Amino acid sequence: MESCRHRGLLVLLLLLGAVHRGSGCGPETCPAAPDGFLNVHLIPHTHNDVGWLKTVDQYYYGARNNIQHAGVQYILDSVVQQLLADPRRRFIYVESAFFWLWWQEQGESAKRDMVQLIQEGRLEFINGGWTMNDEAAAHYSPIIDQMTLGLQFLQSAFGECGRPRVAWHIDPFGHSREQALLFAQMGYDGLFFGRLDYQDKLNRGSTKKMEMIWRGSDDLPAPAADLFTGVLPNGYNPPDGFCWDQLCADPPIMDNPQMEDNNVDTVLSSFLKAVDLQAAKYRSNHLVMTMGSDFQYENAMLWYKNMDKLINLVNAQQVNGSKVNVIYSTPTCYLTALHKANLSWPMKMDDFFPYADGQHMFWTGYFTSRPAFKRYERLSNNFLQVCNQLEAITGAAAAHGPYGTGSSLTLRRAMGVAQHHDAVTGTAKQQVNDDYTLRLYRGWESCQVVISNALSSLTGAKESFTFCNLLNISVCPTTEQAKSFNVFLYNPLGRAVTWIVRLPVNGVVYTVKGSSGDVVPSEVTPVSNFTKAVRRDRGAAERELLFRAQIPPLGFSKFTVQKVSVQERFFTKPNQRTSPAKIENKYYRVEFHPETGFISGIHNLEKGISLPITHNFYWYNASIGNDDSTQASGAYIFRPNQSTPLPMTQTVRSYLVQNSLVQEVYQNFSSWCSQVVRLYSDQRYVELEWTVGPIPLSDGKGKEVISRFDSKLQTNGMFYTDANGRQILQRRRDFRETWPLVQTEPVAGNYYPVTSRIYIKDKNIQFTVLTDRSQGGSSITDGSLELMVHRRLLYDDARGVGEPLLEPGPYGEGIVVRGRHLLLLDTPQDSADLHRTLALQEYMSPQIILSSGDGVPYSSEQGPATQFSALRSPLPTNVHLLTLALHEPNKLLLRLEHPFQGHESSNYSQPVTINLQELFSTLVLSEVEEMTLSANLPKSRMNRLQWRADGASDLPRGDNSLFLDPTNVTLNPMEIRTFLATVQYRKYSGWGS
Repeated sequence: MESCRHRGLLVLLLLLGAVHRGSGCGPETCPAAPDGFLNVHLIPHTHNDVGWLKTVDQYYYGARNNIQHAGVQYILDSVVQQLLADPRRRFIYVESAFFWLWWQEQGESAKRDMVQLIQEGRLEFINGGWTMNDEAAAHYSPIIDQMTLGLQFLQSAFGECGRPRVAWHIDPFGHSREQALLFAQMGYDGLFFGRLDYQDKLNRGSTKKMEMIWRGSDDLPAPAADLFTGVLPNGYNPPDGFCWDQLCADPPIMDNPQMEDNNVDTVLSSFLKAVDLQAAKYRSNHLVMTMGSDFQYENAMLWYKNMDKLINLVNAQQVNGSKVNVIYSTPTCYLTALHKANLSWPMKMDDFFPYADGQHMFWTGYFTSRPAFKRYERLSNNFLQVCNQLEAITGAAAAHGPYGTGSSLTLRRAMGVAQHHDAVTGTAKQQVNDDYTLRLYRGWESCQVVISNALSSLTGAKESFTFCNLLNISVCPTTEQAKSFNVFLYNPLGRAVTWIVRLPVNGVVYTVKGSSGDVVPSEVTPVSNFTKAVRRDRGAAERELLFRAQIPPLGFSKFTVQKVSVQERFFTKPNQRTSPAKIENKYYRVEFHPETGFISGIHNLEKGISLPITHNFYWYNASIGNDDSTQASGAYIFRPNQSTPLPMTQTVRSYLVQNSLVQEVYQNFSSWCSQVVRLYSDQRYVELEWTVGPIPLSDGKGKEVISRFDSKLQTNGMFYTDANGRQILQRRRDFRETWPLVQTEPVAGNYYPVTSRIYIKDKNIQFTVLTDRSQGGSSITDGSLELMVHRRLLYDDARGVGEPLLEPGPYGEGIVVRGRHLLLLDTPQDSADLHRTLALQEYMSPQIILSSGDGVPYSSEQGPATQFSALRSPLPTNVHLLTLALHEPNKLLLRLEHPFQGHESSNYSQPVTINLQELFSTLVLSEVEEMTLSANLPKSRMNRLQWRADGASDLPRGDNSLFLDPTNVTLNPMEIRTFLATVQYRKYSGWGS
């Protein structure tokens, strides 16, 4: 009995010891940095690309080392061994996608060791997202999701000690203001990055502005949107001569005094010189030094043995009067030391685009590279949100149902990988990009099971659901072959949507009925030769069925389609004529030049606004290097060999197809470039559907294709682009807000990322283009606006990928890309109302699910449901349901967003209040808790470091009101609020009840 008590006491003491160690993680574990010294913080780290030259799996396992020597599993194995060997040593790790793979393979003993290292602060997670995401081509919605995915894993595995406190974006090619805002809202204390424009870096170094306060928004009050931001001195590499990895060639420290090659004096001299050079550029008596680089530390002993010696050698000089002190550290410890220094810092208001690392080396090509993958990534996010929502709305019924077992997690992880700064950017090798695509495809497959199970549950019937994912080229076997079928349209937005459905068919007349059995007007129109040329043998539909659908918010409507037996000779073909002069509905008129066939004018009939404007496709001849520089255009870098692009044609052949639902002008610019100018009835915008490719290379010229609009608007060098689909930033040609720019590339140096929209304006007129994917865009001359839609190149740009951006496509002759631009003409005062809501609809568009129409009801007492909404009533226009997902069983993750900026809309830039407990028709929420944006920390526990700006006498004061009333949740402009809630399910009693 005594021994049992003794063992019990021992277990209790061990548990208390574990708790004690856990409570000390974070800044409390940082090593001492003595006053009166110049403290050098060595940051041992590795940068692990989640795919680039090798696939994710090849990088993790260390396969195909003939391409690049890299094996992440060995890095983590080796680092842990070295950390356990010496308690002074530290290490940081960033990419949760790789760490998750490693963690699954560890035994209990290895996991205990890891937990101990994390609790003692010796291994620290930094950033913590599934990947280190891109900041130009990535949309804010999947950025938030991938950060949440990684941080949720770290939270579940390691608790509070696994929560990263510092953001670490050392490799993305330019940095976004919206990204800074997101990090601030996620609760990070600071951000460090490695890449910024070479002119900006020189200027910041000379003025000691390498570290700053970055204000991420004009709308959220300080300090909520403020983020301390530091530029690392050597990118993310060690100082020259101090790389001790097996991949490096720098000499080790040879400190045996009897050796002829003893290099201690040289090491000391070189290191202290590097310290002095760096100290001249930074404000405090603390310096950061990154000790590591791409896929380093596979043999961590090499690094640590030499860093141990370096620390001892340098610190030993203190007895001789040296004031340099070197310590193992982490970004959190470095940031904490800066905060304790109690200095003031410069303020940053704009962003860090575009990025250039030399006079003719602007990294603006990746804004457009691999445009087909960029579209697939955007569609995958759309599909994931539908999958998340239906999984949350129906609970267990979605995961396990008549169609098998499915989960949103496969697509969540694939989308997380796709946000990597060599994935959505289009800057990986072709075989790696193929792997990214395959991962998304498998995620779609799993989510199709979820959606099918959920729809079966909501309708009360088992249907033969199918998904047609090639509708953009009029391919869908179900609708092409069936005499009758059902169309389920699911709307992921919180407001009702009117949507034009286009389905490939072979019949000539169809009857379409809505959810209440009423006949819906429909039309049948021929499939164009443009589309037939693109799809080749992948479909055989001769026509498309069009009908207008009304879909309730966060819900579905069911439509039944029946083929009518009418002989072909009785089919009345749509009205068609060549060289149209105009197309017009009650909102817009588009005019065409009688001689060239180009668009010549756009008129907003509702507002009485007219804009003479011409449109054509052009292409820049990609540089292969010249006397000024050997730099060529490539996957990363855009460098045209001249400032004036070549027009695709001087005249365009065109013809008009029109019926009661749509007017379409088909324009043929060349054998590989065409466009449809489209006006649906009741549509408040002009749609351009462009098709470009395969881009020919037989003339030996790489081509960068743009869609350009030219007007006489007096824009004074100004144009406007979005940041990751949210905030709008003003751009000024040949100008940077932070330093006096010396412009060396008048085209590429003025290109900016366009994630969702770009516009130009004068006092009276604003012309806006919405995109369906990320693209590069600019206004090279006043009144002009251009977007790069496709690029195909013959040379590599020498940034590591090692192959030209050729994209052979399925037939080996170059990929064909099809996309949409939406044109809006309005007054500057009113433009935001529509372009904000349309932009949301573009990335959260309705999902089409088809069935054979022979579904069997589960209950003989009640027929299948034909309409459903998960909301009791539509959300206001200035409230967007950003996230609805299962966080864990019976726990719901809910994000509500105010999508408008302050002062941009007289109608909607106002605070709005929502009752969470009256939000849903089938979900009952309880135990609602407000979280940080990434949902890994209760907002009541967020206590970020505050920083004083230059010229300010006091620290900014935050809002300390932490009480949450779920019946009275107010959203201010540009605010996103995140909640976790326990969820219970109740029976659906009808839309609007």
